[in-house]
Amino acid sequence: MNTSPAEALVRLSDAHVVHKARSGGVFTRDRVYALTGADLTVAPGETIGVVGESGCGKSTLAKVLVGVQRPTSGTVSFGGRDLWSLKPDERRATVGADTGMIFQDPSTALNRRLPVRRILRDPLDVHRRGSAAEREQRVRELLALVGLPRALADALPGQLSGGQRQRVAIARALALDPGLVVADEPTSALDVSVRAQILNLLLDLRERLGLALVFVSHDIQTVRRMSDRVITMYLGRIVEESPAGRVTDGSRHPYTRALFSATPGLLEPVEPIPLTGPVPSATRPPSGCPFRTRCWRADGECATRMPEFTAASAPGHRFRCHHPVEEGRPTRTLVAQAESATGTAAGAAPADVPPQQHIREPS
Repeated sequence: MNTSPAEALVRLSDAHVVHKARSGGVFTRDRVYALTGADLTVAPGETIGVVGESGCGKSTLAKVLVGVQRPTSGTVSFGGRDLWSLKPDERRATVGADTGMIFQDPSTALNRRLPVRRILRDPLDVHRRGSAAEREQRVRELLALVGLPRALADALPGQLSGGQRQRVAIARALALDPGLVVADEPTSALDVSVRAQILNLLLDLRERLGLALVFVSHDIQTVRRMSDRVITMYLGRIVEESPAGRVTDGSRHPYTRALFSATPGLLEPVEPIPLTGPVPSATRPPSGCPFRTRCWRADGECATRMPEFTAASAPGHRFRCHHPVEEGRPTRTLVAQAESATGTAAGAAPADVPPQQHIREPS
């Protein structure tokens, strides 16, 4: 999506996050490249889904967006202002009032010693919103907004079900009427029967409140349903950005195709595209394109440099690949192509080459 700086709610520009690892030599420690060169714009009212394997940088991206994680380099602009150039108290006020975050496990995200009323009042108290009576009224509004009865206002989190706890977490994220909510795996800790209720609640709140939503999940079918755009990440890099309606058979990056081919389907089941070898280490990422060590289309050019973003024919669709999937090519034909390529490589490789692996994503 091409959004001008004035229209953007949040904008990341060449954001990098590098951590020091515990491993390494006597005098130097290894570095973990959690996020590399991230460029992302979130417009008011839109929903962006973020997918990728575990350890690809999804949660790090989410933390950078809400100001929890300071990037090692690059800029985070919120409402047109550089977030990390603001004074600390001004930054806390800006981020705290205009963003909300829903965490993966509500049982650990909520203070188990505080009743629901205190949990929901806490953001209002910290930011001094309204009088005491107005804060109590806001608590009642939040409970009604997420479909919880008023009687639960005095309950402790341990007395609630998993779905009720997550509703409280959602209500807390909405307490200050934020423009942006980041949901980091909001349903992964819930029973299957409860997931649909929470997802429908998020969809309803998005429509009613006009929220911008960044939805991080391993459940890629859910991401496709929830989102306007889908971001694919691999080893700390954004490798493709696509409209949600095109992501299954219209994506151009081989990794996105492999990721979505691993999703079970009843009407038109497709075999997963096979990938060879393990995911590379984030402390020693490969040169050039990080996906080249597992990609069936990779060649020498992929090892020399990371490709720049290329715009696809559809608006809002771009990818980073030297040898992208041809426009309109069905995934079924890619399975046979990948099997042929990996089979040839296995026949020519020494015996200690890692065995062939498939991406396994939850349905």
